[in-house]
Amino acid sequence: MTDAERSRFGPVQCQRLLGSERFHDGGQALDFDVRGFWCWSASDLVSNTTRGVLAEYLVARALGISHDCVREEWAECDLKASDGTLVEVKSAAYIQSWYQKDLSAVSFRVPKTRGWDRETNRQDDLPRRKADVYVFALLAHKDQATLDPLDVSQWQFYVLPTYVLDERRRSQHSITLLSLRMLAGGEVPFALLKAAVEQAASRQRARRADRSSEPEEE
Repeated sequence: MTDAERSRFGPVQCQRLLGSERFHDGGQALDFDVRGFWCWSASDLVSNTTRGVLAEYLVARALGISHDCVREEWAECDLKASDGTLVEVKSAAYIQSWYQKDLSAVSFRVPKTRGWDRETNRQDDLPRRKADVYVFALLAHKDQATLDPLDVSQWQFYVLPTYVLDERRRSQHSITLLSLRMLAGGEVPFALLKAAVEQAASRQRARRADRSSEPEEE
């Protein structure tokens, strides 16, 4: 592919849909729309994949950044707050959408990754955590009969500045709920999530400033 051809295929600019947009056959409207597709594809809010996207949406709503944007599947971080803070959201649950003998043991994967740039289709050379803040969203309800992912009171949120994960001596690939609770100092309710993220971002900036002022080793 030549440079000229390559330049024709930049990233697709996604437009926010309303749900009323109809499918069509070469311009001839069909009797189903995007809302029907959403209902068909995303109604199982308990499934791992959809629950993860829902967790991102809840955090976005708490931060006030979801009303006029579109989720970017391959962004360097899940969310970007209005002040520029990059937020990564991880989700877990005790109850899964499949058959279980017992409740699931809760842990979260937090590996360093090689970031990908959608503008150039290139990955970073070294793995690292790009986010400033991590939000861990646990669908904590344990009764299947009354489980409701739309009820934010059934969720627990834990917030950490990224340096806490980078500097922990234990696994860099995952973190258990017990360890998370110890590091985060307890859960944060949905109503206070924005303030908790802002506080964690402030801690992250302060830590970054401290490190930049440290003398270099000879």
